[in-house]
Amino acid sequence: MSFHLSIWEIILRLILSVFCAGLIGYNRQQKNHSAGVRTHILVCVGSCIIALIQKEIGFNALYIASRYPHYAGILRADDARLIAQVVSGVGFLGAGTILVNHQVVRGLTTAASLWAVAGLGIAVGMGNYDIAIAGTIVIFLVLGALKKILHITPAKKIMIRYRHKQETKVFIQDYFDDHGITVRDVNFNADLSDADNYIYTNVYDIEIPNKMNYADIIEDLSMNKNVMAIKMVSV
Repeated sequence: MSFHLSIWEIILRLILSVFCAGLIGYNRQQKNHSAGVRTHILVCVGSCIIALIQKEIGFNALYIASRYPHYAGILRADDARLIAQVVSGVGFLGAGTILVNHQVVRGLTTAASLWAVAGLGIAVGMGNYDIAIAGTIVIFLVLGALKKILHITPAKKIMIRYRHKQETKVFIQDYFDDHGITVRDVNFNADLSDADNYIYTNVYDIEIPNKMNYADIIEDLSMNKNVMAIKMVSV
């Protein structure tokens, strides 16, 4: 019985971890996310190395127990000790990819993919090739195909403050209709300004097509001379 991994087995596992993470990292980099191919590969390879070390610790314990039976009762080798540190440690790394800008959270999916890639590295390092390969396929499908299958439509609220009620309302509604934006609900408010003119504030609960983003909507609507302020509102 062999009590250590051969150099070829170690190289094979490291190469497999590079391939699995590279496939997922390529998907992230294509979509211009902060963590791309190299980041995902480094996380996966690092996790694989930690798992390989953990494996060697277990093999060393078995070797010493077989060579020196009188030490068998006092030897301890926890196969999950180092791996548990990887699972929690990668969480801090993933938190660094999460950004909050104007009440919009970005980077959660990338953080989750880094955490999942760490799991792939552990699976490869421990020699669970079937789990690693199946996990890579599932993660890649979730990142690349699930959104297209489910057709998830994001819902947000947008606040618009404007003057000249009639013409501006028509402009806003025409913009929504032309771009396929669905208005689920709207709240109206009118305030009298110092010049005895009303300032109107509308809060629209909208659904936008997947091809659009909220930054473009805000930029387009702000071009109207009657729009005084516009911003996203947390739901």
